[in-house]
Amino acid sequence: MKILLLCLCCLPLSASEWISLFNGKDLSGWTPKITGHPVGENSFDTFRVEDGILKCEYDRYPKFNGQFGHLYSNLAYSHYILRMEYKFSGEKMPDAPGYVNLNSGVMVHSQPPQSMSLEQGFPVSIEFQFLADEAKGPRPTGNVCTPGTNIEIEGKLITQHIVESTSPNYPADQWIQIEMVVRGDEEIIHRVNGKEVLRYQKPQLDPKGAVISTKELFEAGAPLSLKFGHIALQAEGQPVWFRNIKIKQLEASEISSPKK
Repeated sequence: MKILLLCLCCLPLSASEWISLFNGKDLSGWTPKITGHPVGENSFDTFRVEDGILKCEYDRYPKFNGQFGHLYSNLAYSHYILRMEYKFSGEKMPDAPGYVNLNSGVMVHSQPPQSMSLEQGFPVSIEFQFLADEAKGPRPTGNVCTPGTNIEIEGKLITQHIVESTSPNYPADQWIQIEMVVRGDEEIIHRVNGKEVLRYQKPQLDPKGAVISTKELFEAGAPLSLKFGHIALQAEGQPVWFRNIKIKQLEASEISSPKK
């Protein structure tokens, strides 16, 4: 299988200008990839636009059947601020895994969908996880998940798949604003409703491929350090809505993380 590099080029954004990645009308600028289906096929109309909202829906699925999906930005990015709002809708598919209940997310520094195998469920990436309250105790949103990747926190390599944020619980039917400050391979910051909830450094591929195999990416020449990649909205069996998806390039003075 021919594997593409993580990115062939990164189109620069206009400094200090917020740019909408979603036009509120259609999926222009985005490419779907759903497990078991070819790149570009929006199976069962999973991703659709209604009333200016980008929705992930499952009402046309006969069964979920492990068909995890993602909607990828056509361009890759490196140093930027990503901002959007999300809200959960309805219930997860009955045959979807229990952990996907009120669970979704946005991936950054993602491999391109063209580099994924037909049956690959998740892209090698860094995920800002979206969760909602299940009334079973603390369930913070804004965690980081690391499919095929590792991170560092204060100089320590972190290989566990999920690191929890300090965010409080939020109800499923509430619009939540999230923000990611992405400084290439230096640092990533998570914010929820305007407050910082998590900060980590040095996003990188996992040489061991503990969660997702990274062997083919390394064989294709991908470097260990994740400096850039695509943005991907997640569809893993739970209906979820997205809106106000915007991006802004960091100014030169903002690219390096502030000294503490």
